[in-house]
Amino acid sequence: MTEGQAGGPRAGLRERKKQRTRDALVRASLELFTTQGYERTTVDEIVEAVDVSQRTFFRYFASKEDVTFAVQEMVESRFIDELRRRPAHEAPFEAMRGAVLCAWNSIGEAIEEVVTVDLHMRVYRMIESTPTLLAAHMRRGVALENQVALLIAEREGLDVERDPRPPVAVAAFSAVMRVTGQLWGRGHDASVEALRDLTEEYLDQLVPALARDWRPAGRGPQQEW
Repeated sequence: MTEGQAGGPRAGLRERKKQRTRDALVRASLELFTTQGYERTTVDEIVEAVDVSQRTFFRYFASKEDVTFAVQEMVESRFIDELRRRPAHEAPFEAMRGAVLCAWNSIGEAIEEVVTVDLHMRVYRMIESTPTLLAAHMRRGVALENQVALLIAEREGLDVERDPRPPVAVAAFSAVMRVTGQLWGRGHDASVEALRDLTEEYLDQLVPALARDWRPAGRGPQQEW
């Protein structure tokens, strides 16, 4: 057995141990945040719940905000990976729609390896009701939109700085994602399937909502408000 082969299993064991520690920190943090409040929870309480040191916490996460969005970051990364794999012949909106639906098809099990889907929903509600986290959520959303717009521009051979279509398309797509996320967070079905179905339903309404006349058939333009 070579030295590299001897180190392989040990290296794999170390990585699995690190992942278990990271996942435990995420679970403990999110449970504490959603039960006693984000602002009231300290890093000391988190590390005590996991029985590790503060140094260990900061080895994995830069801050409480960082750990709050750990699962969401995993979901976003899966979406980006799926978007990069979409067939080149797909139109931009079709590619984004396919990527997000494929991501939700496969991400549920990955989420539940870290937290329950019910906890994931409670975290979403907490973010929406906590001003500092909501601001961070919006800031992260802008960064993600910029990344996706660049990917779409590359797919289409466009200059994102000169052609407004990629950022406009991504902004519309992202708006649907925010609406469906908010509806899911306020709902009673905490399953990933419910979020995926809601996402698909609302994405399928985007083009009709923007392109068609909303007035009932036979009714002319409204003259008074």
